[in-house]
Amino acid sequence: LIFSGVSFQPGEILKIALILFLAGFLEARRNEPLQTLWRGIIPFLFPVGVSVALLAAQPDVGTLAIVLAISFGMVIVAGARMKHIAVLVACGALVFGLLVASAPYRVERFTTFLHPELDPQGAGYQINQSFLALGTGGWFGEGVGHSRQKFQYLPEVASDSIFAIVGEELGFVATAGLVLLILLVWFRLLRIARAAPDAFGRLTAFGIGTWFLVQSFLNIGAMVGLLPITGLPLPFVSHGGTALLSALAAAGIAARISAYTKPV
Repeated sequence: LIFSGVSFQPGEILKIALILFLAGFLEARRNEPLQTLWRGIIPFLFPVGVSVALLAAQPDVGTLAIVLAISFGMVIVAGARMKHIAVLVACGALVFGLLVASAPYRVERFTTFLHPELDPQGAGYQINQSFLALGTGGWFGEGVGHSRQKFQYLPEVASDSIFAIVGEELGFVATAGLVLLILLVWFRLLRIARAAPDAFGRLTAFGIGTWFLVQSFLNIGAMVGLLPITGLPLPFVSHGGTALLSALAAAGIAARISAYTKPV
């Protein structure tokens, strides 16, 4: 989206806005029967449904998956019944599946990762080039600045495919360290959520942690061939103005919550 000559990604802003809204929404109902369907779950579906509808209209399947994961995670922590969660997950999976099936190129993207070698110059090109970059890097990499795949071979090297370039230049050791660092950030956010002084802080920190973990999993999973390519950046690593600013803003909010945490 371009506004006054400045481009930004509304989906990135939506993630942090939805986390804050749902945290306040669920905290306001902490003394009400959240476990009931009509007074607890149905009202929760309205803000989530609006977000899903906006993302489906773009369409942005990757961000939609993250929004669903954040929403389900936060309502579970808030105390919803698991049978209601199961229904919500089934409905979310149905919406996600219909959105993918509605466009042939998305169906192709979601099936190509199973056998990318069948179309190395077409739909499987990015995955195959990612495999080549990671395989070339070996244990310790080719050295900083010595990547070959970043020279017009691997698409989106500074954003979607940055993990493959890290593997090519710095090797498996560096990529494993990056994964451990992501998990460390997630565990730290869980500790902040557990020690938060109120429900709003707990839900906000948990939502941010879910966001970072799921988005990292989708990005890295696509680069190693475990998941379809969704076009999502790797938080704090990929190049991108709106994505980086949103992630930094979320980290700042989590740090502020941490300043008021109680010992655990």
